[in-house]
This record gives sequence, C-alpha cells and structure tokens, in this order.
Amino acid sequence: MFVNVNANSAVRPKFLGEHDGLSRAQVILSEFKYSRGTEVFGEAEPAEYVYQVVEGAVRSYKLLSDGRRQIGAFHLVGDIFGLENGAVHRFTAEAIVDTTVRLAKRVNLEHVARADALVARDLLSMTTSNLQHAENHMLLLGRKTSLERVAAFLLEMDSRLTAAGVMALPMSRRDIADYLGLTLETVSRTLSCLHGKGLLDFLGQTQRQIVLRNRSELAKLDL
Repeated sequence: MFVNVNANSAVRPKFLGEHDGLSRAQVILSEFKYSRGTEVFGEAEPAEYVYQVVEGAVRSYKLLSDGRRQIGAFHLVGDIFGLENGAVHRFTAEAIVDTTVRLAKRVNLEHVARADALVARDLLSMTTSNLQHAENHMLLLGRKTSLERVAAFLLEMDSRLTAAGVMALPMSRRDIADYLGLTLETVSRTLSCLHGKGLLDFLGQTQRQIVLRNRSELAKLDL
C-alpha cells in the first residue's frame, strides 16, 4: 500500500534532518496518496508514524461532545505532523484536497535521533513550533471579534501560502469557520466586509484565491 520515495525527491520538501549525513537508509520514507476527504489517521489510533505533506493539504480536528468540529491546524506542503508525546493520536487528520503524504516510522526516527544531533535538533524545533502554533491558536480563539480572528487567519495563510501575490486557499469557508470557532455565515460576512473595505480581492468563482491589498491595515486588526 505504501510506495517508497523515489527519483523525484530533489524537488520534494526535506524531511527531518534530511541533509548532510542523514541517508534514506537511516530513516526509511514512504509515500501514500489520499483523495479529498480521506482520513490519514484517527483520534485515539496508535501514533506509529510521523507524516509530512508533499502535495495538497491536511486538516487536524477533534469532534466535540455536541457534535461540532474544532479544527486545530492546517498542514500545508512541507509541514510535518502526527508526532505525539503519547502513544496515540489526539486529533483526527484528514486530506482537504487530493494529497500526497510522506511517512516515517516514529520508532525509527526516535532511534536515529538518539545518535544524530541534526535529527534531534529538528525534532525539538518541530515540537517547539507545534507548541507555539497551539498557543497562538488558543489566543486567536480567545479574541472577541470575528474581524480580529479572520484577519489573523488571513495573515497566517499569507505567510504560508502566497505565491506571485495570490493566496490560494485549499480549505473551504466551513473549514475556516471550524478553525476560528465561528459560524460559516460569520466568516463569509467578515470576508465580504474586508473586501468592501478594500483590504482584499477575490479571484475565481470559488473565491478561494485571495489577493491582500492592504496588509498594514489588516495587521492593525490582528492585535
């Protein structure tokens, strides 16, 4: 079912410590393709692998007791996810669009990290980055206005997705709403408000391609 990484690896994002002395013999990387909406792993399943997005995008979410979905993170090309501090996954991960993911066995990574300072450093860096994102997301959810939350989301995606001046969002507005703790209607209304203020433009019928026209004004809302 898994396909080993092969000849086109030069154009792929680098995995943990995949430079200098780390060879593929030390950390065996495999690939798997997931169609849109397919689960990569489920909440409470054994955390046996660490994952990296090669193409596409993944959302990590938890279903709340009242049936609502809270998205904790969006994993984009190059992002590594699924590394847990326990034996099982705390969230469910699902492909947002058709997605290619790299996998490495967690136990293999941990073994290499004990002998390779570069891998250990990258693992620590990734863990710190994930913690920072969780803290930022907690602060985002604590903000009072939908305008502040949407502005913060747009600036986050701008730093991660924008190419040639255009931000191409793989996620739907429902996804954005579940990430920001807002309703779909509130997200749509807020984006329209920002468009009306001249802070952004939409491209295409789906309006998932966004051009930010005034980042400084948008940043004033992200306080």
